[in-house]
Amino acid sequence: MTDHELMGIALDEARAAVHHGDVPVGAIVFLDGAVIAQRHNERELGADPTAHAELLALRDAAAAVGTSRLDGAVLASTLEPCPMCAGAALLSRIGRIVFGADDPKAGSVGSLYNLADDPRLNHQIAVKSGVRSSECAALLTEFFEARR
Repeated sequence: MTDHELMGIALDEARAAVHHGDVPVGAIVFLDGAVIAQRHNERELGADPTAHAELLALRDAAAAVGTSRLDGAVLASTLEPCPMCAGAALLSRIGRIVFGADDPKAGSVGSLYNLADDPRLNHQIAVKSGVRSSECAALLTEFFEARR
């Protein structure tokens, strides 16, 4: 699958978050030619501050393969991962992160921090930003405008 196609699945997940009042962020994990996990934000749904789409997708992916190491997998997210999600991606040894919209307030794979390429850490992750960024950003903008 192309990065464009992966982001399409993540965007579908993001749209699902709106139905229960969560910020529309979606994430998927792609490994060995298949999507092995796909989730959306569930912070409000579960009253859980850690229920970010990326973290939930990484948990499901690890359960699907039976190990915490997701070597060679791609994490695709509609929004640049925050420090928690970037840290989880590092710990899972994700091979690549693909994201749509930049997050200048909390983005941790290039915008505010760059945990994915910090040589002081024991793993680095290739990052591709800006995939379908206008669609990803528009979804977030529409969500927050409707709440004002």
